[in-house]
Amino acid sequence: MLLHGHPRTSSTWHRVAPLLVDLGFTVICPDLRGYGASTAPPPAADHSQASKRVMANDMLQVARELGHGRFDLVGHDRGSYVALRLALDHPEAVRRLALVDCLPISEHLRRADDRFATAW
Repeated sequence: MLLHGHPRTSSTWHRVAPLLVDLGFTVICPDLRGYGASTAPPPAADHSQASKRVMANDMLQVARELGHGRFDLVGHDRGSYVALRLALDHPEAVRRLALVDCLPISEHLRRADDRFATAW
C-alpha cells in the first residue's frame, strides 16, 4: 500500500506502482480521505474526522476489503504519518514500513513558529 502526501493524490505513485507490479507486488494506491475524488465526513468540532488514526483505520479497512490482512506499507509526507499510525495501532497488519519525508510530529511543531508561518 502506497500512501500519498499533501496536497497530492494517489497519482503521486504513477511511476513507482508499475515498477512494483513488475516485481510481483500487488499495489494499492488509495486517496486519503478528502483528497482527490475521495469523500470525507463533515467536520467534527474536535476535527477527529481528519485524525491520522481515523485515516489509518480507513486504510486498514481498504486493505482488508481487498483481501490483505498483512501488507507492506509506504507513506510519503502526510501519508507517512497515517502509515506510522497504522503500524503503531495495528502491528499485526504491517509486514514492512517505509516512511518518506516524515519528520516526527514534535519536530514539525517545534519548527512551525511565526517565522515559518510568515515565510509562506
